[in-house]
Amino acid sequence: MNAPIDLRSDTVTRPSAAMRAAMAKATVGDDVFGDDPTVQQLERKVAELVGKQAGLFVPSGTMANQLAIRLHCRSGDEAIVHAGSHIMNYEGGAAAALWGVTLRAVRSDDGSLPVDQVAAALHTDADHHLAPTRLVCFENTHNGCGGVVVEPGRVAAVAALVRPHGIALHLDGARLANAAVASGRSLADAAAPFDTVSLCLSKGLGAPVGSVLSGTAEAIARARHWRKRLGGGMRQVGILAAAGLYALDHNLARLADDHARARRLAEAIAAEATLCVDVPKVQTNLVFFDVAPACAKGRAMGDLRVHLTQALRDHGLWVAGGAYRLRAVTHLDVDDAALDRAIAILQRVARELR
Repeated sequence: MNAPIDLRSDTVTRPSAAMRAAMAKATVGDDVFGDDPTVQQLERKVAELVGKQAGLFVPSGTMANQLAIRLHCRSGDEAIVHAGSHIMNYEGGAAAALWGVTLRAVRSDDGSLPVDQVAAALHTDADHHLAPTRLVCFENTHNGCGGVVVEPGRVAAVAALVRPHGIALHLDGARLANAAVASGRSLADAAAPFDTVSLCLSKGLGAPVGSVLSGTAEAIARARHWRKRLGGGMRQVGILAAAGLYALDHNLARLADDHARARRLAEAIAAEATLCVDVPKVQTNLVFFDVAPACAKGRAMGDLRVHLTQALRDHGLWVAGGAYRLRAVTHLDVDDAALDRAIAILQRVARELR
């Protein structure tokens, strides 16, 4: 019997035998004491890749983002984010709960922060009635907008607007590696406008856990202090850092394979009359799709989506789904043969919706 094809996320990847071997051979030490050479190697490598002075290994992208917010903001400050961003929606309200920072959202369909909306949302210290804006956060690729790559010109426009006011910029680069590969830009080029940048190692790059926050040496020294306060100080964590190093050395360029498979999957979905997908928006490894409205026939669309998700699962294809929309994510554990199976299952279930 074939194993299920898991397209719920690129976080479901498992370490390869070679990655496990690298982890087993890792030289380790107590990282809280600054004694783990493999962690230090990973932090230096990521910082160099993204063009920053220093890096800090943390358990998750959420911790990396929250450390960045704390570095740039104080209680009572505001940060401008995208309405569909991970920081806004999927970090448990941490900015408010941990730091007393208000998130002010702007909207777009392409993951950018429209400069006119940022200008309207921006608060300076001139009016003491208003919480001052201290930070602007981008996300690239932008998950909520379909895994799209944010145009560099749109970032530059916002940077030119906010820099004269002393406002910092942070990049949630959970899938920055995907953005770099898809756009043909270097990680450093994509990260250049930002004071701090997070890079996730446990998504498309395939490591089991971990992100790295990079910035100036001074900022990362302060972030290390706050990481300890959050319980993120780990001991012989070089075992995990070795997986991150392996991922960067072996799994970066191959992200293009995931992107190609995602586009092939999107085109197969688009060919089904009962499903719909915005194929041009599939720029990386995320495919958001939906039930065609014509299938409703008096039924609630949310119920149809839930039904489709379960029907796919019953046939051995796992996607992220719910009452809103469905998502399939290609990753290194899905080869061409697995994708062929996934498409065949989608076609069969889609045609049962008629």
